[in-house]
Amino acid sequence: QVQLVESGGGLVQAGGSLRLSCAASGSILRINAMRWYRQSPGKTRDLVAGITSDGSTNYAESVKGRFTISRENAKNTLYLQMNSLKPEDTAVYYCNADVEYFSGIYYVTNTYWGQGTQVTVSS
Repeated sequence: QVQLVESGGGLVQAGGSLRLSCAASGSILRINAMRWYRQSPGKTRDLVAGITSDGSTNYAESVKGRFTISRENAKNTLYLQMNSLKPEDTAVYYCNADVEYFSGIYYVTNTYWGQGTQVTVSS
């Protein structure tokens, strides 16, 4: 099985910075696209940023210029550097990855989620 474990969340004042990490472990052959999502109470889980296996990135308009997504393929780890944080960035942040593994018969790609890490930005 595959596990994604996020870390790096916490409480920060507006204008501050945080760096989230997401480490993937398990029977991994290859990780394709990886993404960060966030969800606030009573709201939908929305895409924050994504990165392909070759490093191409995309961002939600609300975080462009403030957040940077990156990955370290050798460590199966995803990062999100968050700068100039605003109170509206407060949410639980989830990582998400398309992981390819060998089942013993077939090559399979499944999408996995981490458990989430809380980010709270005070005004």
